[in-house]
Amino acid sequence: MNGRTPVYVMHTQVKRESGHEAQLGNIAAAKAVADAIRTCLGPKAMLKMMLDPIGGISMTNDGNAILREVDVKHPAAKSMIELSRAQDEAVGDGTTSVVILAGELLMITAPYLEKKIHPTVLIRGITAALDDICAHYKSIATPIDTTDRAAMLKVIAASLGTKFASRWSDQMCALAFDAVMCVRDATTGEIDTKRFAKVEKIPGGSFDECRVLPGCMINKDVTHAKMRRRIENPRVLLLDCPLEFKKGESQTSIEVTSADDWQTVLKEEEKAVAALCADIIKHKVDVVMTEKGLSDLAQHYFVKAGITAFRRLRKTDANRLARATGATIVHRTDEIKASDIGEQCGLMEVRKLGDEYFVFFEECREPKACTVLLRGASKDVLNELERNLHDALAVTRTVIAEPHLVAGGGAAEMSAAVALKAKSKAISGVEQWAYRAAASSLEVIPRTLAENCGSKAVRLVTELRAKHAVGGAAAATWGVDGRSGALADMAEAGVLEPLEVKLQTVKSALEAACMLLRVDDIVSGLGANKQGR
Repeated sequence: MNGRTPVYVMHTQVKRESGHEAQLGNIAAAKAVADAIRTCLGPKAMLKMMLDPIGGISMTNDGNAILREVDVKHPAAKSMIELSRAQDEAVGDGTTSVVILAGELLMITAPYLEKKIHPTVLIRGITAALDDICAHYKSIATPIDTTDRAAMLKVIAASLGTKFASRWSDQMCALAFDAVMCVRDATTGEIDTKRFAKVEKIPGGSFDECRVLPGCMINKDVTHAKMRRRIENPRVLLLDCPLEFKKGESQTSIEVTSADDWQTVLKEEEKAVAALCADIIKHKVDVVMTEKGLSDLAQHYFVKAGITAFRRLRKTDANRLARATGATIVHRTDEIKASDIGEQCGLMEVRKLGDEYFVFFEECREPKACTVLLRGASKDVLNELERNLHDALAVTRTVIAEPHLVAGGGAAEMSAAVALKAKSKAISGVEQWAYRAAASSLEVIPRTLAENCGSKAVRLVTELRAKHAVGGAAAATWGVDGRSGALADMAEAGVLEPLEVKLQTVKSALEAACMLLRVDDIVSGLGANKQGR
């Protein structure tokens, strides 16, 4: 500054890190997040117990479920947590691997930054490695017949092998596969498990009672005690209008001067409700479900007509019920047509499970919507089972969309690492270092699997690396057996993972690492009161 007073453009209370300090800070934060869930990878993974702000306890080894409960301040750590969430939404699996891989790559590139190598040069080498890794994965992938139930169940079991639900692997795999095939649209191939496959968790009972209902199960009871609780082949009508006297939209006041006038007003209200019910009764429906209210007078008319009615239905439940029964949601009773009434349901029955009543719509023809009923000893067990089922559903959906598999157990990663290191010899300049760094980072997956099952990780990874280097493509399926801690052929062991999960993992991890390497300035707009805490 040549002896002059420095000029501050920003507020003096703002915290700022720039240049080399910011880059190393980002790498340290990313490494801390990766180390926090490193023990959650593999079939011998450890569980994490978390206490939420309201006192609830959750135990899981799912990377996304753990990180979303963690409250962090560093922006790079938040970016890593977002990475896990994006992986979960995209393919449902690999939420732990993607964070570990990104943290490892950043840690390997840290020495190069200390040697004053520009981040852009490193990013160029990493990007080239990413393209080659994806190409290598595709070259070693094998196709799968998605109509082969046994083969599909084996793939789903491989994804559940690291979860809490692995002890009930056969039942969980069957639940996931049946649910996905139920909601799959045969014409468009669309699989929307989030909207049309609902999970109902009911504490009590045993896991053997879990099943997939090809229809809907809704937590509702009949509105009147004399309504029928079991109807075979019901005609179902869905409404999103109230079956009660409609109040004025604006503030309406009526001045009544005599008792006769008051009786007239009440009769008009009764006539309006009677007209609504008459519009429904003339179509000879058996079940009426409305998203709005249902008055006592309407219940009286429905009981006389032998109609069972339910009220205050959720919009999401109405959409699933419409898809399962073939009904159309009607907005006004005077617009009901014969084609709006659902006739695909074989049985409607109200049953009691635990302390609550549920209405079941079962034996639906071409349901295209389902309910997965989960039973377990406690709410904690049921919450973990639901998280595991979500992963299994996502893996099933991913495999059907992209029916190719690669070997698990770190086999695909080690195969790609060996191939890239051999190819890096043809690259000149500093980019070769970044290229080799990306290849070396892939070895963190088999190394972590070996560490988590108590094996000697260095010796095991060295043996695996040598086997891939000598065997070439023939050894591409050899990896680490996460249960025994020994080398094994993953194809023979049945540990196969979807190609799309692997591609999404490596793309997300390497691109997130490149993004953090590109950051050279961090400005934290903290107020004076927060700065002093």
